[in-house]
Amino acid sequence: MLRINSVQLSSARNALALASRGLSTSSLSSPSTIENIPGKSNNSNPKIRLELRVKSAPQSTPKAETPKPQRKPKLSLQELNSYLEHNIGSYNHISSFSDLPLEFGYNQHISIDNEIRERLRALLWKFNAPIKYAFTYGSGVFSQGKASDAKKPQIDLIFGVSYTEHWHSLNMKQHPEHYSFLKHFGSGAVSFVQEKLGAGLYFNPYVEMDGLKIKYGVVNIDTMLTDLHKWDTLYLAGRLHKPVKILRDEPRVRFVNQANLISALRTALLILPEEFSELDLYKTVAGISYMGDPRMTFGENPNKVNNIVNNQFLNFRNLYSSLLDVLPNVTLVHSSASKLPGTEIPIASLRQDMDPIKRGNMVFRLPEEFRKKVYNRFQGKYERVETDGTSLQSTLFDQQIAADPTLTANVSQAIRSTVAWPSLTQSAKGILTAGIGRSIRYAGEKIKKSRM
Repeated sequence: MLRINSVQLSSARNALALASRGLSTSSLSSPSTIENIPGKSNNSNPKIRLELRVKSAPQSTPKAETPKPQRKPKLSLQELNSYLEHNIGSYNHISSFSDLPLEFGYNQHISIDNEIRERLRALLWKFNAPIKYAFTYGSGVFSQGKASDAKKPQIDLIFGVSYTEHWHSLNMKQHPEHYSFLKHFGSGAVSFVQEKLGAGLYFNPYVEMDGLKIKYGVVNIDTMLTDLHKWDTLYLAGRLHKPVKILRDEPRVRFVNQANLISALRTALLILPEEFSELDLYKTVAGISYMGDPRMTFGENPNKVNNIVNNQFLNFRNLYSSLLDVLPNVTLVHSSASKLPGTEIPIASLRQDMDPIKRGNMVFRLPEEFRKKVYNRFQGKYERVETDGTSLQSTLFDQQIAADPTLTANVSQAIRSTVAWPSLTQSAKGILTAGIGRSIRYAGEKIKKSRM
């Protein structure tokens, strides 16, 4: 078992505590205060809460109570991997948080400044069009260093919706000023541009609402779920590899994103050497979605990944520490091998088992579309063993790939080939979705920021 540190993450305003109480050898554990998470009661005594409701309600004839659905028990860390693997193909059967095990996916909920969190949650209700899932990300809510904090940028948001064309139809009636010239062609044209070009998102930048400057992206929630599950574009899956603040949760997304996070760890381990630091791990995970992204060669800060991880180290630990216990081939070498630069936060050193069978299991468990790209890079070198699709064990082909000295390079190339085209086309269609003026403004701000 791998357990490094029970760092106490404060729910105080503006930050997680930059302190650590010492690391144990079972997990990189760093519990954080989680507020208003669906499926979690914030009142430890439900009977008291019920009594308060009864007292405040008007007198009426008592009605028989509807039995509450039986909540699934909390999973042990050893059970989590098996639960995900056996249910990932049927995630659409999940309809409520009560369908998930107790406390499942709480690591995904990261704390941010209370005031901005509440302002953003209130802002969601300003949209008449229904939003099923929403999160905020980027330097507008998470620090990426002094340069990005000097002048607060617009706040980035993603909205997961059920019916794209209907959503834009409602939103264009309420907020026509949010849209470019495409609004004149109707919601069908907007929906077409969103779903047929790029990674399936439609962004409205430089929107002023409730005293905030925001950029919001709209995505069909099924498109989001597919990317989290299969990594067909890595556009949203990669964004969720990094800490985000979930403003409105959805049970299927929480379930599939937990598998997405474990996949990010497996992919990073296939790239990393036998021994590495906790910081190396998080930087590798954070860098996955930027590999092959054309914006990293033009318009983005070349130190972006380092800035993200160094300034959000405890958030990464909160997101991934418990999931490392799911992977049996990672062990703790030293709980405090070094310290995060400029802080007293200890960084652990780790070791992974390079046995081809164990690493072959990681190859076999990569997301479906991404795994195909990895397989294709070794297709002519080793004989592929076909399976019936139900086995959860790696084949000789997976083990040969895992032992191949070119594995790191080929996994990295598979990432680049996954990321490059969706990122390029998504960026290019910004001219349509934002308009020429706002696109030039956005590009100028990116270039200026990259030179800081």
